Amino acid sequence: MNEGAIISIVALIGWLILAGSALASFRLGWSKLAQLALVWLAIFAGLYVLVDLAGLTLPT
Repeated sequence: MNEGAIISIVALIGWLILAGSALASFRLGWSKLAQLALVWLAIFAGLYVLVDLAGLTLPT
């Protein structure tokens, strides 16, 4: 593992802690958190399917 990969992992863990603490500050119940997670999962999956059906790719 090179230095860039280690820095990326540490940064990712930091962002996850930041996002988790922001979500915890709302003091939502587990059922509401699960509902929100499923909604976001459906949004990203739907966007993925739309992009895949349209045949769009990132320019290289």
